[in-house]
Amino acid sequence: MTTLAPSPPLLRIGPHTVQPPVVLAPMAGITNAPFRTLCREFSGGKGLFVSEMITTRALVERNEKTMQLIHFDASETPRSIQLYGVDPVTVGKAVRMIVDENLADHIDLNFGCPVPKVTRKGGGSALPFKRPLLRAILNQAVSHAGDLPVTIKMRKGINDDHLTYLDAGRIAVEEGVTAVALHGRTAAQHYGGTADWDAIARLKEHVPEIPVLGNGDIWCADDARRMMRETGCDGVVVGRGCLGRPWLFGDLVSAFEGTQTRQAPTLREVATVMLRHATLLGEWIGDETRGVIDFRKHVAWYLKGFSVGSEMRKKLAVTSSLDELGAQLHELDLDQAWPDGADGPRGRTSGNNRVVLPDGWLKDPYDCSGVSAEAELDTSGG
Repeated sequence: MTTLAPSPPLLRIGPHTVQPPVVLAPMAGITNAPFRTLCREFSGGKGLFVSEMITTRALVERNEKTMQLIHFDASETPRSIQLYGVDPVTVGKAVRMIVDENLADHIDLNFGCPVPKVTRKGGGSALPFKRPLLRAILNQAVSHAGDLPVTIKMRKGINDDHLTYLDAGRIAVEEGVTAVALHGRTAAQHYGGTADWDAIARLKEHVPEIPVLGNGDIWCADDARRMMRETGCDGVVVGRGCLGRPWLFGDLVSAFEGTQTRQAPTLREVATVMLRHATLLGEWIGDETRGVIDFRKHVAWYLKGFSVGSEMRKKLAVTSSLDELGAQLHELDLDQAWPDGADGPRGRTSGNNRVVLPDGWLKDPYDCSGVSAEAELDTSGG
């Protein structure tokens, strides 16, 4: 077995040690408790696994769906929750609720989401353009968090003409944020093009006081090591690369522990994981049929690269019971080896040159008069 370079220094998020320095990116409708369980099992419990996006208004109002989304398995430690909000007061209330009710051990704030339903309210990747608003939200979050570490995840900016990440990083340091994660794309890029790892390096140089985590185009474990080597970042955040591939976290652990061990499961092994994923979803939701229906969106990711006919893919995508899913999976040629190229890009890869923003949003980065508590979304997740 070949030994690689020595492991990087420990990543510390407040009182929590993250080793290897690998974080599961929050993904709406994806990183719920069942998917986090799978990723954590493959990693041997190593790394940090963040919940899908939780809207602060919905949390404060105890929305039923949101209260389910903040459920953590007893084996999850630290419990990591991502919050989205545009109103400093509401964000502060949500953070205080998390502390008072012991709902999590780490809070991440979303300033990176590029989807229209978020940016049109001035949230996600749109928000850092309003520097005073960003500062106010971070101030309220950190001041109400007590001993819980607060981190943020952001993008480079709205577009190439409105970059915000360096200012946002400096504001984060000044307001007591524990660490920052940067996706090396603008909101306008969505998930198209190539992630700008040089921006991650620039941010690390700009805010040496706190850990900087890099995100974007990590499709395999070697990409993660390369990002850290090329940018000097303190850790990596992995999103689309693990879609339909929760065992990537086992590969990441191996890579950072200095071995060449990588998983290349047969279709039979993949099918076993698929059935377990669907089972966990049904148990979590409390309804087998709803669990299998929720699992449908994962089918194409798990089967990427394998020789599976279009008719069978369609049948798998409309299953409604575990027995039906299992029977259809057993009709496949399960002895297929892991396909060449299946470790590459997966998930959304399209760009979008237009970012949906509130009227007049880009006129003045210091004018926050157009944002109010009414802009808060009332639902969480995907």
